[in-house]
Amino acid sequence: MSQALTHEQVQSALAELSGWTHENDKLKKTFERQDFKDALSFIVRLGLHAECMDHHPELFNVYNRVVIELTTHDAGNKVTQKDVNLAKAIESIA
Repeated sequence: MSQALTHEQVQSALAELSGWTHENDKLKKTFERQDFKDALSFIVRLGLHAECMDHHPELFNVYNRVVIELTTHDAGNKVTQKDVNLAKAIESIA
């Protein structure tokens, strides 16, 4: 079972994650892509990486906008280091 991060640990992680927020026990960020094709390509790339990490984001897409929310289910739907690691990986893909 994963360990939830404290509020201070989440805030410290956010200092390294430009544009990410902590809302409703989730790390969240909205990405604006060039168009729908670019947004879909981004989702596929991050999805394949997430699968390799065995940690799966909540994804919402409308045209060129991709909203990503990260939380860990086995930690009571709280933010864990898994979420921080995936957020960093997503940033490297973006």
